[in-house]
Amino acid sequence: MIIGDIAEGLTRGVETTLSTVSEAFFEPVVRLGVTGLSRSGKTVFITSLIANLLERGRMPGLRAAAEGRIETVLLQPQPDDTLPRFDYETHLGALTGTTPRWPESTSGISELRLSFRVRPKGLLSGLTGTRTVHLDIVDYPGEWLLDLGLLDKDYATWSREVLARFETRPDGADFIAALGQADPGARLDEARAKDLAQTFTSALQAMRARGFSDCSPGRFLLPGDLAGSPVLTFAPLPEGAHPRGSLGREFARRFEAYKREVVKPFFRTHFSRIDRQVVLVDMLGAIHAGPQAVDDMRQAMADILSAFRPGRNAFLSQIFLGKRVEKILFAATKADHLHHSQHPQLTAIAEALLNDARSRADFAGAQTSALSLAAFRATTEERREKDGRELDLVRGVLEATGKRAALFPGRLPEDPAKILRPASEGCETWLEADYKVMSFAPQPIDLKPGEGPPHIRLDWAVEFLIGDRLA
Repeated sequence: MIIGDIAEGLTRGVETTLSTVSEAFFEPVVRLGVTGLSRSGKTVFITSLIANLLERGRMPGLRAAAEGRIETVLLQPQPDDTLPRFDYETHLGALTGTTPRWPESTSGISELRLSFRVRPKGLLSGLTGTRTVHLDIVDYPGEWLLDLGLLDKDYATWSREVLARFETRPDGADFIAALGQADPGARLDEARAKDLAQTFTSALQAMRARGFSDCSPGRFLLPGDLAGSPVLTFAPLPEGAHPRGSLGREFARRFEAYKREVVKPFFRTHFSRIDRQVVLVDMLGAIHAGPQAVDDMRQAMADILSAFRPGRNAFLSQIFLGKRVEKILFAATKADHLHHSQHPQLTAIAEALLNDARSRADFAGAQTSALSLAAFRATTEERREKDGRELDLVRGVLEATGKRAALFPGRLPEDPAKILRPASEGCETWLEADYKVMSFAPQPIDLKPGEGPPHIRLDWAVEFLIGDRLA
């Protein structure tokens, strides 16, 4: 096993070296990882990102576009023949059709390549001419990213942490009750094991629907072709003596198999090759769900950062030490659900909520940023006077009813502590306000030649993530 791991590591090292040398001296490649937790709008983000890079009329914040140095951007076949292609055309059709709708969420990993023809700026522009830069967009579920935190835990530690969370969440009651009827030291009964694993999975699904972020193991929510397999048939159990052949011993073995056969291959094959990363979070959804959901998101973001190997991507370190993520963007999505006057508060809450996670990356040398954005703007703004005061409203088509409405979404506090303090103190409800959020459907749009879909600060996000590579 050890010799095999060493050989595999050497093979990957040679492949990385050859790829790095090729990219450094010929056509550089930037691998951008895009992930997000439940309902953060990952598919919409990638679709709008591609559309607005192909047609850059709404991208003034991307300097290379504003300066006219991007001659063309082309869709190319993805370089990895073993990965599905991100279905850009279908998703764009859903957003921009006669009856627009949000596209179906992706449940696995996919990839798409954009190739830029760029003129360098400054004195180099007259000496080197245009050059090609490839952007490989790697789409993967945020639930899988949280699984990387399992690699440093054994079954007993993981079980203890999960059961502690379940004790404070109402959706864990059925599983806790089922666990009371189980005997971890009894001989394995496969039918009983499946029932327990299914009850555990149902609890995770209910928690995700309620707005909680940390609902790992991620493949229990997005099993794909692993559905029903033993590697997904386990659950946390109380600590105790688990003799050979018992339910507890078998669950511990399957937990280790999950790390070995599911989590590690994802890290080795895909995640460890990422250069830049954007993590999308539905901040408004968590605030609407309550203080416990906000604190759970804070902890999930800290766990996500621990999965990265942040640092600067020096040429020699790529060859000898492997790639490290250089830039990480945390983006609070659905900013169009608020009037623009509220966007600074949303960004401030995102920055404060992710402070623990960001400080880890900053300490290691990676450049991080947080902002609020809407990858596809579904609302318009207006201001009305009521009872002698002006209200900032957003108008759109309500997803639940299909009717147009102008709503006052409320005001986020100027001080992020008014959100974070009740969350960290374990409050079940907000102490001073009741934060509501509505779901809007995409509105019909007419795209002019040269323009992508309307958005909020998507260009700022792209400038931070890859602007330096287009200089």
